[in-house]
Amino acid sequence: MAKIGLEIHGYIDTKEKLFCNCKAIHGSKHAKPNTNICPICTGQPGSKPMLPNSSAIDKAIQIALMLGCKVNKKLVWQRKHYSWPDLPKGFQNTISGPHAIKNGERGSFEDIGITECHLEEDPAAWNPKTGEIDYNRSGSPLIEIVTEPHFKTAEQVVEWLKGLLTTLSYIKAIDKKAGIKADVNVSIKGGKRVEMKNINSLKNIKAAIEAELKRQKTPGQMPKKQETRRFDSEKKETKLMRTKEQAADYRFIAEPDLPAINIKEQRISKLKSKIPETPQVKLEKLIKKYKINKKAAEILTQKIEIVEFFESVIKKINDKNLATRWVTEELLSVLNYNKKELDDADIDIKPEHFIELLELIQNKTLTELKAKDILRAWIPSSKSPAKAAKKQSKISDKEAIEEIVNEVIKKNKKAVKDYKSGEKKAINFLVGQVMRLSNKRADFQTAKKILMKKLK
Repeated sequence: MAKIGLEIHGYIDTKEKLFCNCKAIHGSKHAKPNTNICPICTGQPGSKPMLPNSSAIDKAIQIALMLGCKVNKKLVWQRKHYSWPDLPKGFQNTISGPHAIKNGERGSFEDIGITECHLEEDPAAWNPKTGEIDYNRSGSPLIEIVTEPHFKTAEQVVEWLKGLLTTLSYIKAIDKKAGIKADVNVSIKGGKRVEMKNINSLKNIKAAIEAELKRQKTPGQMPKKQETRRFDSEKKETKLMRTKEQAADYRFIAEPDLPAINIKEQRISKLKSKIPETPQVKLEKLIKKYKINKKAAEILTQKIEIVEFFESVIKKINDKNLATRWVTEELLSVLNYNKKELDDADIDIKPEHFIELLELIQNKTLTELKAKDILRAWIPSSKSPAKAAKKQSKISDKEAIEEIVNEVIKKNKKAVKDYKSGEKKAINFLVGQVMRLSNKRADFQTAKKILMKKLK
């Protein structure tokens, strides 16, 4: 039987690094190498760390609370020593180690035990092929979440991680653009634990676990001592890096340049009060209270800004099917097309305007096609659709629609002939022509009925 545990690293979503005022920007796509640096985050001789970023500490506390951990009230920084080019000081500042008091410990999330979660600083980015080092991310605040070895399969790991990332996105604690990295620990009965380092996607985490389990089960390959391996994503195999270090190898000592941090109960209570309902609670509420089907509810609860937007809408719109469809399909489609998120700083779509738009559809003032045009125009910001509705109101008068239908029949003789010959799909083309000539204002169902009657 397999035993799998995770050490998950995610960037805390803050504006500044952990011990200096440099911008916390991750990845070469977002900044030129070595442009967000200073003597502190590059480990220059004589430089001393500033007091730790209070926003990073707050978010670490909220993460611990979301994971059901006990939040410790005294935090002592440690120096974790190792000699790699990505660590200019020769040590990493962390709240981990055998004698550390972690930010949070002894929690549980979706039936998997959480050993601990703690803050630490990120090393620099080192390219071993070229020898180049980019210090932009050096000193950025990281959260490390360590699980118990309660996982049995790669599939279970991936599904659990998806749930974890969605949950943490609700408190906007993790930089979602930077993604996560994980060290994966794998062992089978009778063998020693193998750690696979720095796997950077759910796809690769799954593939690495499957490859390592296959290797360990191969005759003669069961590990006899603890190892650290890396995953080759191209060859789909793990390769030995070194035998596993023990805690003593890192020579943990208390950080003399950073004072202990005392967390007051009042601070923890205040942070706890700001934590929203979890995705699991939201999902259950949508299904049981609002009678939303599970598939749609799962789409809505993927992002907190979407589900909260929907909850504002559903309280005012009686037709839950209309509200559900317009949020999960139309709104998300417009956002995706424009490569935007509802909570982006430059996007301002107000629930009250969305509610007003749906009401105009409900009372048949607007066709859905015209309403879609109005919705598309709300990037970057929405406004009351009432004025637009006056200019683009729905045409429901049968005589007016009949005039348009007559013109369509006259101008599209081939489609008419096709329909009369048994090509039933031709009616859709003809209705589309009615909508085009009416500037999407004609009532769709009325237009279709009149067309079919005339074509008999």
